[in-house]
Amino acid sequence: MKSSIVAIAAVMTTAIGVAGLTDGGFLRPNSNKFTGVSEPTSEMQAAVASPTDKVSRSAAPQFTEVAQADKPSEEKAAQSKTPPVVDESALRYFAAKGDTARLQVEISRLRSLYPDWVPPSDPLAVPRNNDVALETMWRLYSEGRYAEVRKAIAERQAKEAAWQPPSDLLERLNVAEARARLVNASQLKQYETVISVAASTPSLLTCSEVDVLWHVAQAFAETNRPERARDAYLYVLNNCENAPERLATVQKAAAVLPYATMQNLLTLERTNPGGVSEFESIRDDLARRFVAEGDADKALAVDPKYVQRVEKLAEAGGMASDALLLGWYQLRRDNMSVAEQWFRRAHDKEDSASAAQGLALTLIDRKVPAEAEAVLYPWRDSSPDALATYFAATANLLAIDPPLALDAAVLARIAAETTKAREPATAQQFGWYARALNQPATAAQWFATALRWKPDDEPSAYGLALSRDQLGDKDGVIEIQRLWSGRSDRIARLGEVEELRDKVNPVQPPVAEAQRSTSDSAERTVVVTETPRQTVTRTSPASGARQKVVRSGAGCRTTINPAALAPQAALARGWCLMDLNRPLEAAEAFEVALQAPASQTREDAAYGQSLAYLRAGLTNKAAVSATKSRQSQGRVDELQTAILADRAIAAFDAKRYREAILFLDQLGQISSRRQDLMVLRGYAYMNLKRYDEARRIFEALAATGNRDAMQGLAAVGDTQEIWPNKN
Repeated sequence: MKSSIVAIAAVMTTAIGVAGLTDGGFLRPNSNKFTGVSEPTSEMQAAVASPTDKVSRSAAPQFTEVAQADKPSEEKAAQSKTPPVVDESALRYFAAKGDTARLQVEISRLRSLYPDWVPPSDPLAVPRNNDVALETMWRLYSEGRYAEVRKAIAERQAKEAAWQPPSDLLERLNVAEARARLVNASQLKQYETVISVAASTPSLLTCSEVDVLWHVAQAFAETNRPERARDAYLYVLNNCENAPERLATVQKAAAVLPYATMQNLLTLERTNPGGVSEFESIRDDLARRFVAEGDADKALAVDPKYVQRVEKLAEAGGMASDALLLGWYQLRRDNMSVAEQWFRRAHDKEDSASAAQGLALTLIDRKVPAEAEAVLYPWRDSSPDALATYFAATANLLAIDPPLALDAAVLARIAAETTKAREPATAQQFGWYARALNQPATAAQWFATALRWKPDDEPSAYGLALSRDQLGDKDGVIEIQRLWSGRSDRIARLGEVEELRDKVNPVQPPVAEAQRSTSDSAERTVVVTETPRQTVTRTSPASGARQKVVRSGAGCRTTINPAALAPQAALARGWCLMDLNRPLEAAEAFEVALQAPASQTREDAAYGQSLAYLRAGLTNKAAVSATKSRQSQGRVDELQTAILADRAIAAFDAKRYREAILFLDQLGQISSRRQDLMVLRGYAYMNLKRYDEARRIFEALAATGNRDAMQGLAAVGDTQEIWPNKN
């Protein structure tokens, strides 16, 4: 024991202090007094000027070595002939008890206070205290019974008025009590108290109290001062030598600091004599953490070396969690085929809610909603996001055109979940699915159910009116028209009698040429008996000449089966129905026109059907229709823009804000940004608590006078007043 303590005394290092803890002040390097920022050091000025700059190993701006700052000059040392009186009572006590850890700390502390002091070569040879009461106080202190030490001091002073406790004991007691307050405040998440106690007790902030430095760093991180937290962790890595503590510092920093800041800390990694990096043992966990950050933030560019490391872990270890990390990472970056591979591997290894949801999203994107529904059904109630994804799968499944003949058990469970969740969108899709299967009674029931859950759902009201009309329920149709009077033109016009129906030629629509021209490029005017009267200019597929079509009749007011029409007549009827705002009937007519032998007719029919489904709110069907015939680039961009905008709005309404942002990102690649969609993006960011991004969007739009953006900007301000740390 004696030899070990002597060895400890021989290798002790000086204690390290801390400066610059708070935003409002710092500890002067040659003083124990806490001062304001009116006289900052040059290092502090540099730190304040560039708070996010990289801190090198040789100099940490916020943390300086007290041993160097407090070291007397050679001139003062020469003038000082009287050796200082060093209170060695604590040293004697710890030596007598054989407490080598505390003896080490005490020697370090005394050497920092008295640079010329030389520790005894044999601390055990130091005479024991003859003061039994003082020995008792030191014993209580070493056991952490600080309140009893205070009581013993008070009792002795009451008995012995002339007795004064050793200053060393009082100082150490104050520091110990401050440490206890700091740790307790940290556990209670009182982070401002943690910072305040640390600033008033700089002797705590040394390499011998690394756990205190960890508490202070966490307090800075939790109070939205990541640069200060970084400086605390950097101080440990720059100045402290204990290998386990350095390793733990990186682990704790990774839990609270962002990806980019962590890359700064990792540059301080050392290599041992054997050539092994000191943080190698936690590299796998760090890679997983960084990839997980990439899961949450699509814009984060994670170094490929971390992604590759996790890929190797997933392939070698076969852990489902690693495959899941990679699946979500690739999904956020729209690499759907790669994401599906990782989600499927995770799902096969361990069926979980996260694996099922991720796999379902990739399957929906690949247009296999039946498999998506089957995969996610067991986990549908695991979270609101999982349930939303499940209903997205079911809606896509029911919207397939032509409709699939689904198993009765599958339909039954989808219906049960729809009823339980009172999901109006899926109920509406059930209505259209039943209509497609020529089951108007069932369709009417589903449309009515959707309206009970969402009374303002116009497509469901229109579907209900169509179904009742097909069932011959004229009174029911009239009642719906009364309820929706002034709110839906297509519902109001449903069932109108076509005055000129008998004049309709199912092969060739009635036209009367008002002018003729022998030139292929001449303009022709064609009068078509349709209502309301309006002018539309189109290109003639035969000669390339333009046609000015003037609609002035009532050629499509009643409901007929378009299958009896020729493709060209069905195309004309489809546009007529679009003018009457009857998109679903128009879609049926365009479907007949798609059978035309002429490529231009098929192109116009696919284009019209896409527009019809978009107007009816059936975005997925619109996307399918757009692929039925080759379109010009202008039409492709127009349809894709409309489809992505509708999907973004639908995702936002369903509170799938990340999905809405993904659609808006895709839209931004093909179309100029619309202000209403930019406002939508701002609100999506705000709902995701990404307030800085929301504010930037609202400020830019508000500068143009956009009132919605002004309201959004005010909402961001109100939210941050309530949750000031959510940024």
